[in-house]
Amino acid sequence: MNCPHCAASSAKKRAKKTELGYATFFCPGCRRTFNERTGTPFNYLEVPTDVVFLVVFCRLRYKLSLRDVAEMFLERGFVFTHETVREWERRFAPLMTDQLRTKRHGRGGRSWYVDETYIKVNGKWCYLYRAVDEDGNLVDSRLSEKRNMDAAQPFFKQAIAVVGHTPQQVTTDGHRSYPRAIGETMGNDVLHRTSAYLNNQIEQDHRGIKQRYSSMHGFGNVVSAARFCRAFDELRQYFRLHATTKNAISLAQRRQIFRERLVALHELIMLVS
Repeated sequence: MNCPHCAASSAKKRAKKTELGYATFFCPGCRRTFNERTGTPFNYLEVPTDVVFLVVFCRLRYKLSLRDVAEMFLERGFVFTHETVREWERRFAPLMTDQLRTKRHGRGGRSWYVDETYIKVNGKWCYLYRAVDEDGNLVDSRLSEKRNMDAAQPFFKQAIAVVGHTPQQVTTDGHRSYPRAIGETMGNDVLHRTSAYLNNQIEQDHRGIKQRYSSMHGFGNVVSAARFCRAFDELRQYFRLHATTKNAISLAQRRQIFRERLVALHELIMLVS
């Protein structure tokens, strides 16, 4: 293992381990000791990295409050407060989000459905811009305090950066800011359709974040709301199964796919950190 302090490759493994069971090393070059988590975002945490990952995963994935998550792990022998859960979400949810966004780069479809849904933040309504493609896959999401040109243009620019290409057509609900925003960010060659009926796909897809957010009774500030909504959408897309009437997925297959993706996500986070 390379030394995180001087990058030397001559570090030697010691017989002693940390209290959490992580291996320790000694670097002859800088004469410092370190462990497996030194230099990572998980260093100095008083619980194992696997537990922190599961805490953040449960917080984002399921309809649980901060106190619910803390109580779940209390039963398993890990004692921490709901504020610790909040802090871990703040620190590690963006890490998970960034890796999932990078992983799906270039996978978006050529037809986008764009709409906004309401999210209450500190007692005020904000707008969560969201887009999915023709197969229902997430394109991008972005929270804004306003619903205007200054909000629509950054959303489209961000969506193009995430997906890696512009779509052939975009369907919206007809808000007056969309035609100019689409033309200036994607070009006039992109077909813009306005139809509430055709946009029903994204309207139905809003149910995911609305159902998760309803049990939270709103957010305290825009920063935390934007962080959570983006992380939730990315995680939901990652575990989304593409089942059709002709290609049904059995319960056993669903469980196996879920396990495989959870393990892959954990390895991805550990590799980057």
